[in-house]
Amino acid sequence: MRIKQISIFLENVSGRLAEVTRTLANAGINLRALTIADTADFGILRIVADQPELALKALADGGFTAKETEVLAVEVDDRPGGLAHAMEIFRRNRVNIEYLYVSLEKTREKAVVIFKVEDIALGMKIVEENNLRPAGGF
Repeated sequence: MRIKQISIFLENVSGRLAEVTRTLANAGINLRALTIADTADFGILRIVADQPELALKALADGGFTAKETEVLAVEVDDRPGGLAHAMEIFRRNRVNIEYLYVSLEKTREKAVVIFKVEDIALGMKIVEENNLRPAGGF
């Protein structure tokens, strides 16, 4: 399923991540997935929120720089090889995966993986044609 991800650019200073999570909590936003990548000077927090439009507004009002991107949420079997199966399907179909991370959600012995792919339309087509299960509930 296509979902909205929010990328938040953060200075790499103590307490900045706490400020973001408090801002979102105060706005009543529930996080469904998250990952953070950092360098010496800054970090990028990527989140999937239950109310992305409200999250973007709360972040802007809080003085954070944030950007919305479409990503894919796909259920994979929560067992050895579950992710490898999905990755092989994407490889065979030449879908370029820029990055991925796992959601906090888990349903019916499935893990939910968030994929950022180069071509979102192609990625979604491959998911549908290969009986990968788009993750609902986002």
